[in-house]
Amino acid sequence: MTEQPSVPLQAELLTADDHDLQTVLSAWHDATLRLEQTHEALRSEVRHLTDELEIKNRELARENRLADLGRIASHVAHEVRNNLVPVALYMSLLRRRLSDDPGSLDVLAKVESGFTSLDATVNDLLHFTAQRDPQLRPLALREVLEDVFAGLAPQLSAQGVDITTDVPRQLVILADRDMLRRAIMNLTLNALDAMPDGGELVVTSYSGRHGVELEIADSGPGLTDDVRCRAFEPFFTTKSGGTGLGLAIVCRIAEVHGGDVVAANCPEGGAAFTLRFPRRALEAAA
Repeated sequence: MTEQPSVPLQAELLTADDHDLQTVLSAWHDATLRLEQTHEALRSEVRHLTDELEIKNRELARENRLADLGRIASHVAHEVRNNLVPVALYMSLLRRRLSDDPGSLDVLAKVESGFTSLDATVNDLLHFTAQRDPQLRPLALREVLEDVFAGLAPQLSAQGVDITTDVPRQLVILADRDMLRRAIMNLTLNALDAMPDGGELVVTSYSGRHGVELEIADSGPGLTDDVRCRAFEPFFTTKSGGTGLGLAIVCRIAEVHGGDVVAANCPEGGAAFTLRFPRRALEAAA
């Protein structure tokens, strides 16, 4: 007859079995928890990659649309430019013949005003579609600013806009002079549009370890959230007679220099646009 374990021995065996079962269950629980965490991490990564892929696809589609649009715009702009040249000559001849007829000269002045707007639109299209690489060379930023402001002096005076410039004369960057001048010109004209009844234009610069920043701020009404987010979109404009290409051209110029441009509202009111150039542009120009 088989002898049964004593009661204390049975209790000890049950305790050992319970301990082993608890160990197995604990290990199973830990493994399950790790699997759930891994699964959630993978799901999160998949969501992140899916969102990133969607953004990249939208950017690619936008670039393709802009490339097609650029080719069309370039062709149209060149055709229009070819026809504008003789028209400008004929208007000049007509002004000479009408020199003794004030009434006709007034009408001609209106035609010339429309012609100037059309020519500006063509210039914007040509600048927007230009794909040339920047011709980089060291430039004194203050000199480029003063050159732009000197050309706009009559408009600044007529609108009653004062300029305050805080840019060191010794600040030199590596840039394409024509492109940089065009970017500053467009930002300044954009600021003047925001101050039709006068105001103040404040131009400042900052040079740090990340590069150089040039800020052009106006004392106008500032930017709405929608305008601030879409300011650099091609053909987006809030002006009835605008092409919507001025700020898009600024954005493209900044990008080909390895930098960017940002739009913001000033704490004291008005809008500020900041051109940012990378540190390498400063080092190469030094």
